[in-house]
Order: sequence, then structure tokens, then C-alpha cells
Amino acid sequence: MLKCMENIGELKELLATPKAILLTTHRNPDGDAMGSSLALYNFFVRRGHTVNVLVPSEYPDFLEWMPNIEKVLIHDLEPETGKRRIEEADLIFSLDYNGLDRVDKMGELIGKQTNTKKVMIDHHLYPDDFADFVMSDTTASSTCEMVYDFLYLLGEQNGIDPVVGECIFTGILTDTGSFKHATSAKLFRIVAELLERGVDDYMLQDLIFNTMKAKNLKLLGHCLYNRMEILPEYQTGIIYLTKEDYEHYDIKRGDTEGIVNYLLRLRNVKVAAFIHEQPKITKISLRSKGDISVQEIAKMHFKGGGHKNAAGGASFIGLDNTIKKFKSLLPSIRALANPS
Repeated sequence: MLKCMENIGELKELLATPKAILLTTHRNPDGDAMGSSLALYNFFVRRGHTVNVLVPSEYPDFLEWMPNIEKVLIHDLEPETGKRRIEEADLIFSLDYNGLDRVDKMGELIGKQTNTKKVMIDHHLYPDDFADFVMSDTTASSTCEMVYDFLYLLGEQNGIDPVVGECIFTGILTDTGSFKHATSAKLFRIVAELLERGVDDYMLQDLIFNTMKAKNLKLLGHCLYNRMEILPEYQTGIIYLTKEDYEHYDIKRGDTEGIVNYLLRLRNVKVAAFIHEQPKITKISLRSKGDISVQEIAKMHFKGGGHKNAAGGASFIGLDNTIKKFKSLLPSIRALANPS
């Protein structure tokens, strides 16, 4: 589904004079969330606007190199300052999320700002109706791809300089799993243009993927050797982590990024699940190959969502029961993998 901001002219008029712009993204922000936020931050600052980035929770360490990331405000750590930024904003951008529940307490505060114009740019299914300006494209690889399109809609393609381009490239690279899924001919044309504009793709690959700590490799080894289960009859692989694992390996935000994808390297695995136990919640990340939609599984059974081949959710029934619940769904998943 594509909704391409039909009232873009009105937004252009608003942006024609300096505004207080607040850029927001979802809890546990990933490369696409931070890439889209910082791409627009660096763009709007250079256009004379007063710009702030507000995120619900901390971003992973492997993104610390991003330009101006040190100026990002984390609501969990500074809730009063975050509240003021929301109340002071003339325009609030919702990036990489399409429902105010995805930003927790921030969402409640944003919803109360009835006189503040809101802009949503997102590529997830089933957007809520809370924004005045909506750009929604479920076929896009990432929100960063849509930010690139958004700047063209504004007639500001010349504003995509190497700094803005680096941020856009980061979101595209991470959300496609290094161009393994959700790609298109259009996407590669965008990437080619980013490189022509001065983006150093080799440098970004190195910054994003080659800055692991020793404990991360040890954790990966533990996951693959001690916490992996393959169910060949369902073409499914599962990796799980306990609370004790989190303590033993001192796991921080972002340390488990990408672990689920290792399961899909197996020839006969079409569905991968990474199930990890948090203090109050059990999270599940799902990946798939081909036409199997894990988005539907996440939405129907784990109060989550995402994309066809990459989705996630959560449960409140503990690690063991969550694993049992997921396994109970495997016969229906097998039917998707082997349609009659």
C-alpha cells in the first residue's frame, strides 16, 4: 500500500519559515530509526529550523558514530526535558512507527498536542490515523528509503549531501540485512545515487558491522552452540536466551542484533525465531524466506507486527511457555512453507 502525502504543498508552506521540529522514533531504535531521524535532523538544521530528536529508549552502541547522534534526547533518561520538547514543537515527525503506542509514554504526550501538526513517514502495515501528513509505503525497504523520497517530494533533493546520505544509507543497509531482503530496482538506483553524492559505502559497512566487542562474539558462539534448536520437520530454527544469559554475558541494548539471521543461513530453514527473556517480558524476533509471512504470526499471536519476512512481538507468559506457544504454531507455518 502506498499513501504519498497528497497535502505535501501544505507541509512545504509550513517548512518555508523556521519551525521548532521534533523528530521521534520507536522504542529500542535500530539503524533505520536512527538513520531516518538523523537524516532529517541534519537536513532541517541546515535549513534554519530548530530541531530536536527524541527517542523513547537508548540506541545500540554500534550507531554511536552517526553524525550528531550525541544530540539525541532519550525520554527514559530525561522525561521532563522530553515532555518540554514535545510541548514546544510546531511540527512532530513520527519516523519508522505508525502508532503512538510504539513510543510508550511519549505517545500519550504527543497525542495530547492537538494543535501541533504531525507528520508520519513509515513503511509498516496498518497505520493508525493520528497524523496530519502521512507518507506510508509498505513496499519500501525502510523508512530511510522513504526519507529519500520525501526530500524529493519537497523539491529538496540537493539537500541530500554526504552527511544526510550516510544516515539514509545506514537505515537502508540495516533494514535490508545488507541487501538480502526487501530490495528492488528502485532501491539500488537510490543507493547508486547516494554513492554518486559522496557516501562511502565501504566505510559505513565497516562502522556498522566491524565494531563488535569480544563479548559479542562469545555470545554468538553461546547462542549457536548452546541455545539453538532446529526442527527440520517444520523447516524452522529457534535460538533463545534466558535472564541468566543476559547477566552472564552482560548483554546490553543492540548486543543481540542480527543473531536471528544466522538461522536462515541453513539450507533447509525457512523460518527463524529468536526468543529472549527480559525482566518483565519475553520478546520474539521472527525472520523467514520467500512467501512465508511472519508478520501475520507476530500480529495474531504475539501482539506485534513488522514486515512479511521480518517481524517481532512479545509475550507475558515467560520464556518456556513462549517457546511452547511458538512451537504449537509450527504446523500452520509448515502449511505456508509447503502449500498444497
